[in-house]
Amino acid sequence: GAARIVHRREIAASKDPAATEREKTAEYEAIFDNPFQAASRGFLDDVIEASRTRPLLIRSLDLLRTKHQDQPVRKHGNIPL
Repeated sequence: GAARIVHRREIAASKDPAATEREKTAEYEAIFDNPFQAASRGFLDDVIEASRTRPLLIRSLDLLRTKHQDQPVRKHGNIPL
């Protein structure tokens, strides 16, 4: 995974590469393998509980139902040639 790529030199230089890879993978997962870290770094908009998913989707789709986006009359002008 990602830990193998990030720490490849350290893993290759160790006496027991398999153990070092397991250790680095565990460290990587502890730091980066949760949604709250991703949200704090701006990769996610929100972390929601499973029980809130359905009401949140209903509300979001309800808001989009009445969304109206005005289209320009013409996208490009017609210049005389």
